[in-house]
Amino acid sequence: MLQETRSTSCGRNPRFYGPVRSNEKTEAGERILEALQGFVGAGRQMSETRYEPADSFETPRFSGVRTFMRLPNVRDLENADAAIVGAPFDTGASFRAGARFGPESIRSISHLLRPYNPSQSVAIFDQLSVLDYGDVPVVPGFIEESYETIQSGLEEIHRAGVVPIVLGGDHSIALPELRAAAAVHGPLALVQFDSHADTWDQYFGKKYNHGTIFRRAVEEGLLRADRSIQVGMRGSLYDAGDLDASRKLGLDLVTTDDIRKTSVSETIERIQERVGDAKVYVSFDVDFVDPAYAPGTGTPEIGGFTGREAQEFLRGLAGLQIRGCDVVEVYPQYDGPGQITALLAANVAFELLGLVAVSTRSNG
Repeated sequence: MLQETRSTSCGRNPRFYGPVRSNEKTEAGERILEALQGFVGAGRQMSETRYEPADSFETPRFSGVRTFMRLPNVRDLENADAAIVGAPFDTGASFRAGARFGPESIRSISHLLRPYNPSQSVAIFDQLSVLDYGDVPVVPGFIEESYETIQSGLEEIHRAGVVPIVLGGDHSIALPELRAAAAVHGPLALVQFDSHADTWDQYFGKKYNHGTIFRRAVEEGLLRADRSIQVGMRGSLYDAGDLDASRKLGLDLVTTDDIRKTSVSETIERIQERVGDAKVYVSFDVDFVDPAYAPGTGTPEIGGFTGREAQEFLRGLAGLQIRGCDVVEVYPQYDGPGQITALLAANVAFELLGLVAVSTRSNG
């Protein structure tokens, strides 16, 4: 179906909000095509079709269907550099349930976000064509079957050269995410922000839940353990071995206590040194942040980080070769009336998009 080319008012540069037919070339379109060279997924031939949020100077941010940042809900991977993807699965949770509604709540509050990230000095949609892919399919109540459908859906995205930013869902979805990414990119480094290491061997005799995923990922050869790091672990444990398990697997682990004895900036240096030039997957569990700032999560732990510190950690990942990422464990029914947990998660996804945009600009 033909969609018209649209331009903004207020003297701003012309932009495209949907597909543009090849016989409807414009001078602005030619400039955008030139800018597309060097994008993430470079080497792919991209048409004039370009995706970005609806213009909030034409329709207000509180209007419209709830996609992430008011992006088009399409699956045109050929013309995308990054995709927002929901994974509404929470049957892997060990305490609270309800993260299946996380993608919906994150998308809703994300309408507050604007396209320019001043802290990263990047106009995201000048660098990236981004779409909201919708949700990958899940099988409620059946974790291994859901792993198959999630992996299949995400692998298609990776094979198209598109970077997925996944909205969870409980943290158990990280395993099929990593299976999909590794099938295309090979074993990856992991940067995990979390209050829990998620390296148990089993829970109630079961090998798959949100507390076992990164042990399984190492065992399956999905991760480069020598390049991977877990950041922010804290809270009560079943025994001392809960943290030792990660180190025995070869992962670096930095507890919240460790960070408080040093600094955020020193921890960022440690992350950068650990990952180096490896392809990396970034996984952000919102319980990394203190429940004063993120109450709507499944297994909250006090003594955590502020939203501001979370931003600092994420911005410190600039320069890493991100091939995929997620933000997980948002439980809207435990969130406050101001949706502060969902707002945090939306901003995490925004920062991750910014990192991909900065990388694209640098490589261009």
